[in-house]
Amino acid sequence: MKSNKKSYTVYFASELFSLKHLIGNAYLAEAIYEKSHGKYLCVLPQNIEQRRTTAHSIRDVDIRTLLACDLALFNYDGTELDSGTVIEFMFAKFADIPAAILRSDFRHGGDQVGDPWNLMSSFYPRTTSVVVNSIGLYKTATQTRRRATTNRAKADEVVRLAGQHSSADAQKMCEHIAEACVRALDKVTAIEPVMPKHLREEVYQWLALMPNLKGNKKDLRRELEIILKNKVERDLL
Repeated sequence: MKSNKKSYTVYFASELFSLKHLIGNAYLAEAIYEKSHGKYLCVLPQNIEQRRTTAHSIRDVDIRTLLACDLALFNYDGTELDSGTVIEFMFAKFADIPAAILRSDFRHGGDQVGDPWNLMSSFYPRTTSVVVNSIGLYKTATQTRRRATTNRAKADEVVRLAGQHSSADAQKMCEHIAEACVRALDKVTAIEPVMPKHLREEVYQWLALMPNLKGNKKDLRRELEIILKNKVERDLL
């Protein structure tokens, strides 16, 4: 039997420049898919980018993929936010794409009392925040596992590595964060669009031109028309 359950594509915006970034992105994206029972399918830019092509082409692929997705998740970790992720967030808001901002970094940053990042990235419609303390969640998972093995000999570092205890604790942490992301995506999916109906076509035609995307301008406008049509049919706009 075919399932009638609606599913959504989620643009997963994050740094992708190191081992930690690539593993973390992949791990969390898969956990979100699992915890949402397939409702949210994260699209990872690290899986679509071709590093041998030009910088302009890489940027274009990311922008077009973002605009085509139903929702977006933005990773706001670090003492300074990744500039590419912030720009992608603004593109999502220009297009009225429901968005969740995730910060798993326990350090406070920015210049406001509320969200722990620059205030210029706050207060946008159809947006919610997920702020979690990842090291705290990791330590909690570690302590829980240790209490379950109190009758055994204390695990030294060799046992910890051989038994993959650290990765198991990291998995628990990731699952907790994934569950929080799923709740956030559920929340923004239910929020009504803010873009007036009479402006939809003009806005999306402008989005086809404004970034100076490579390619035939007529084809690009047609591509954005199709993207807009799909969003309207899925009650996203």
